[in-house]
Amino acid sequence: MAALVVRFFLRVRGSGVNQTKAAVYVFEGYVPFRTVWGKFLTCALAIGSGHSLGPEDPSLQMGAGIASALGRWFRLSRDKIRLIAPVGAAAGLAAAFNAPISAVIFVIEEVIGNWTAGALGAIVLAAVSSVAVVRVFLGPEPMFHVPVQQSVHPSELLGYAFLGVIGGVASLVFIKLIAFLRPLLKALGRTSQYFQPAAAGLLIGWIGLSFPQVMGAGYEYIDQALHSRYEWRLLALLAALKILTTTLSFASGTPGGMFAPTLFVGAMLGGAVGALEHNFVPWLPGSVGPYALVGMGVLFAGFLRVPFTSIFMVLEVSGNYSLILPVMISNTIAYLISRQYQSASLFDLLTRQDGIELPSMEEQREEAGLRIEDAMRPAPAVVLDAQDSLDAARRKAEEDSSDFFLVRGAEGSWSGIGKTALEASSQEGDGQRPLSSLNSLVPLPAVHPDHSLDAGLRRMGDSPFLPVIHRADLRRLEGVISLDDILRAYRDLPERR
Repeated sequence: MAALVVRFFLRVRGSGVNQTKAAVYVFEGYVPFRTVWGKFLTCALAIGSGHSLGPEDPSLQMGAGIASALGRWFRLSRDKIRLIAPVGAAAGLAAAFNAPISAVIFVIEEVIGNWTAGALGAIVLAAVSSVAVVRVFLGPEPMFHVPVQQSVHPSELLGYAFLGVIGGVASLVFIKLIAFLRPLLKALGRTSQYFQPAAAGLLIGWIGLSFPQVMGAGYEYIDQALHSRYEWRLLALLAALKILTTTLSFASGTPGGMFAPTLFVGAMLGGAVGALEHNFVPWLPGSVGPYALVGMGVLFAGFLRVPFTSIFMVLEVSGNYSLILPVMISNTIAYLISRQYQSASLFDLLTRQDGIELPSMEEQREEAGLRIEDAMRPAPAVVLDAQDSLDAARRKAEEDSSDFFLVRGAEGSWSGIGKTALEASSQEGDGQRPLSSLNSLVPLPAVHPDHSLDAGLRRMGDSPFLPVIHRADLRRLEGVISLDDILRAYRDLPERR
């Protein structure tokens, strides 16, 4: 398997998420079709032989590869081929998870970072279509079956908050182990890459002699944890061993995904916390299963750093919507802990280790966008009214030293006129028709204080400045903004941060 990766399928190393992002942002949507069947073959060998990895992320990359090949076959434009790769990625991930909503949110949250109506429609259609096909063959049942819990006792929310803390710490340990070991093994040279997956597999097999649960994707053992089949000590030990074995598999360059191990670790940690709570507080009505289920989302939020996907993923793979509040509490705590003590998310960390500069979706979400209110100036003292006569307007203009005046229209429209044009409006003989009234001026585009500066740039045109008006009262002038104001705000952006 390692020889196939090193010699023939260089792009199949790792999970496939970063490779798909690179296809979108670096290679204009191009994913070689040989990557599709290479990923399928090597992942089947790796997971089937017991490596601690899963099939979901590879399915994402394979879906992107199939979509890219179809785009080239139909001779689509460059922009459409770039878009079609994440569309195929959503289809592949949705089919692997049997969870279309989570797939759509993950692709938007981590692969493309933003969306338009057209992109969202294509991604949703692809995800729904792939899940519909999967359910024809495998049925509509969710991936895991969780004992139904009708309600959560308010005092249990403290237990779920504690689970968020434990999950956040475990996520940090997981990320930092990979961040340390992966570049260390890559530095050993190309020759060693032929043997690293085998060496990792040997260590995993040795651990698996005593704890076979940590080998492979481990879905059946997740289901057992959801049904309270293990006591808390074993659950905690399995979580720790799964972190170790997954780190070994992934850092050695073995093809395979991180989704399944993340679910496994989270389920075991959640089950351990739930079992401990019920040992100390046996009168609470809940069971261990819901804690294991919430724990799956906690690791997703803390380790993979996709907070919205983590919430919907738990709900979809279980079909249980009674735990939405505990999921939100635990996931938020784990995500915040991970962000506080680890500057880069897992996927950003991997791209930087590989020497590729891909956009960080998390950093983009956190960037403070500048708005018109951050750059606008106060409203001018003199504002003309479209109902004023030209003589009255000239008298007002003479009281001010400005060269350009805003004119307020009757219906909340705004226009502008220069002082020179206003003074010459009653003069004839220059071959131009004199201005008859201020109502005949061409309206200016207006902006609101909450508009982005980019919107102001697009609307500026040839006007020296734009009116900034109140949303609830279109005749109320909040201020004005000019091109110099916008540029000054962008220049001052580093100081704001």
